[in-house]
Amino acid sequence: MRSRLAPALVATALVLGAALPATAAEPRPDTAGATAPASPSAQDIVDSLPKSVYTGALIRRDGVGAAMGPVVPDAYFRIGSTTKIFTQTVVLQLVAERRIGLDTPVRTYLPTIVPAAYERVTVGQLLDHTSGFPQPARTPGPDDGAGWWLRSVTPTGLLSASFAAAADRSETPPDPGSVQQYNGLNAFALGLIVEKVTGRSFAHELRHRIIRPLGLRHTSLPAADDPAIPSPHARVYIDGDEVTEQSPYPWAEGGMISTAADLDRFLTALFRGRLLPPAQQKLVFAVPHASSATTNTNCAGRKACFSVGGLMRYKLPNGQSVWGKTGSRPGWDNGFFATRDLGHRVVYSLNPTGADSGIAYIRRIVIASLMD
Repeated sequence: MRSRLAPALVATALVLGAALPATAAEPRPDTAGATAPASPSAQDIVDSLPKSVYTGALIRRDGVGAAMGPVVPDAYFRIGSTTKIFTQTVVLQLVAERRIGLDTPVRTYLPTIVPAAYERVTVGQLLDHTSGFPQPARTPGPDDGAGWWLRSVTPTGLLSASFAAAADRSETPPDPGSVQQYNGLNAFALGLIVEKVTGRSFAHELRHRIIRPLGLRHTSLPAADDPAIPSPHARVYIDGDEVTEQSPYPWAEGGMISTAADLDRFLTALFRGRLLPPAQQKLVFAVPHASSATTNTNCAGRKACFSVGGLMRYKLPNGQSVWGKTGSRPGWDNGFFATRDLGHRVVYSLNPTGADSGIAYIRRIVIASLMD
């Protein structure tokens, strides 16, 4: 959800645009007799990041980590919207168990939360961001004064406020399935559906289904009242305020904490089909045939780019498609991407100063890491 970020961070890690910036490293054709340049290491990539834009950074490329500033390669960080991939994987596991139906209306599970205006929206449309749910209501930010980073909203409260605001504006939802608009409300609804059908907390299902089976010992979804982050970690600031400890209220949408090594392990397991049966594994990379909303800055052009599994398809300058997800929390910009065959993969976590949007540097990281 973009609305929860401080102004200097808005959209930094949510967007990987179509055009490669002129400053990014581009492949050069070899000249006769010349030796092709070596593929950059994780340390090469992290060393290229300007300290005026990032106070700290860590990158793990093909299993090898590197760091810059007062950060170590195995530091913990708040992964933000990268959490959605965990959430959607849990949902697809429950689909495989026939406990959730892709074509089942969301109101079947959440009748008191989702208004009748959205009665045709299905679980599958939450997964591929074609639900047409309204934009999220306002969430805590710097305008709320001191301590805003510790304030929170509940999943049901945020959904209810967002639907109420849309009704007050007399908004008519788009036809479900027709337009893809990246929207964090979808993930909050998915988390609530998991709890409804299992009778257990979303955090329990996450631990039981993904974290423990994969041995992700440094990955967690903190309780709603737990602002702490394990050490080692970066200390992060917004407008001079240290916000390292902050509310994990984004929950199933963006509340998890992890490390680069754990995210690398999760990404590898997901791509190799270790978490889902074949039928649901196909959906991990299945992008709907829908247009991209004009307000959607995540996808290049006018075509959808998010899959049913929540992954974003991004095209490298050489035409190759790679898959991954970005995510932000105040003080952190993160993401992971990989080629479909896992020939190359990258996990990154950046601590921005706010001096630059950082989008060009995120593209540079992805391209340098994944393109031969």
